[in-house]
Amino acid sequence: MSSPGASMFTNFTKLCKGLALVLVVGHVLVHFVPATVTYLALIPARTIPFGWNLITSGYFELSVYGVVFSTVSLLFMGKFLEPVWGSKEFLKFIFVVNFLTYLCVFVTAIALYYITRLEIYLYMPFAGFHGVLAGLLVGIKQIIPDQEVLLVKIKAKWLPSIMLVLSIASSFFTLNSAAYLPTLIFGTYMGWLYLRYLQRRPETKLRGDPSDDFAFSTFFPELLRERGARALEERLATERLVPSRNKDELQSDALDSV
Repeated sequence: MSSPGASMFTNFTKLCKGLALVLVVGHVLVHFVPATVTYLALIPARTIPFGWNLITSGYFELSVYGVVFSTVSLLFMGKFLEPVWGSKEFLKFIFVVNFLTYLCVFVTAIALYYITRLEIYLYMPFAGFHGVLAGLLVGIKQIIPDQEVLLVKIKAKWLPSIMLVLSIASSFFTLNSAAYLPTLIFGTYMGWLYLRYLQRRPETKLRGDPSDDFAFSTFFPELLRERGARALEERLATERLVPSRNKDELQSDALDSV
């Protein structure tokens, strides 16, 4: 009889094992045939005509550390998510989030080039599974929000937010932050966008998760949410007062002119 601790490192799904194999093979390929990076990675200046790299760029890693981290993270997160979503929906989530993430990275890189005129944004290779992993982390937030993660004792609902804060903070001390930070940010947002509005839910025959517990504001601490809500209320109140004030002034001017 296997212990609960041992079961944590077994029973990975076949789909996740297959995807992990794709990541490993992709890394081995670019390691032994470096020229394939030109055709597989997202290089904004070459996306046209190599449009397929909007898809292929997410399924291989450029470093050994990256492929180890991505495969292990995929296996463990997939173990939680795939049984809940189903294999078909899990695979669809990965495909859609990966494509939308790198599409946004492409647009951002082009925009940064036109703003800064630095060619590095056109020829920097963007690749890696970390955008999808950021989206899967949002899935963990959705299905087990109040469960504490082992060792760190942090509720799962805060994992995406903590990951983004740490990534943004570390970007000030690393030289290649542009290679990973946009992917993490867009991966998180696209993961939430898909789960919030697009994912099919057979049990309710609806799309998405409209619950308040999964609103975009839940990525922020309660204090910031309260301040944001208060600021929004004040703005809406001001917008309501301004038209009425203008109306009163017009009426007063009309009476004065009579």
